[in-house]
Amino acid sequence: MSTRSLTAAVMVALAAVAAPVLTAPSSPQAAATQAPAPAAGTSAAAPPAPTQSPEAVISALRRPENSTGNIADAVEAASGARGWMSPDMKPISAGKIVGRAWTAVMRPVLKSDTRPYPNYLLQVLDEAPAGSVLVYVMQDGLEIAAMGNLMATTAKVRGLEGTVIDGAVRDVTELRAIGHQVFSRRVSPATSVGRMVSVSKQTPVRCADVMVNPGDYIVGDADGVVVVPQGAVADQVIALLKDYDARESKMVPIIQREKSMLKALEIYGRY
Repeated sequence: MSTRSLTAAVMVALAAVAAPVLTAPSSPQAAATQAPAPAAGTSAAAPPAPTQSPEAVISALRRPENSTGNIADAVEAASGARGWMSPDMKPISAGKIVGRAWTAVMRPVLKSDTRPYPNYLLQVLDEAPAGSVLVYVMQDGLEIAAMGNLMATTAKVRGLEGTVIDGAVRDVTELRAIGHQVFSRRVSPATSVGRMVSVSKQTPVRCADVMVNPGDYIVGDADGVVVVPQGAVADQVIALLKDYDARESKMVPIIQREKSMLKALEIYGRY
């Protein structure tokens, strides 16, 4: 072999060794999710960790100046996503609730349903710690009540903060006397027994047009219900709420003195 041929063979061999090995993904889904590995000596970026404890976040969200209106603005500014539930999510009585979500889902009974199903609504009612907010989703069952007087009594004696129902509630007069705060999209006497079966518990759910993950912060007042995502977004929301309150407290005297909101906005702007 000539010197030129030997050199060329060596170069081809070296190129083969240095070239990255590419393997075809096993499925279209794998192709869509396959990502390049981090470069040597580096690691994939992790999402920022929250800096405030859940107790601190709940305490801040509970402050009277932090209405669901301001919280909804802050969630959208911090996450770029809507946090407020459908406007037909209404409270059955006055009062604000703030707590972390415990979720459960039901769906209509099908003719093919032959096995017994666990009742996840009752399970999370018994399992959620004090201060939690139950989030019940009645798939294709807006007219079906997910809670009545007995469940509300259980929630009250267990110290739960409230219940949010993408569906209906019943026994409203009794619930008001019991003192367990409920937000629902409907009021209906129709029971779920024989009509609905459980699907899941403590899973991400879509409730009244908003995603809710177990552990997210739920805030409800006379204006409606807002979901504050847990983690770093919650930290940003709390910081924004402090800024909103500081601006509004300075704008009110100007509005009272000048009788003009425009003049206050000229100084402090619109958040």
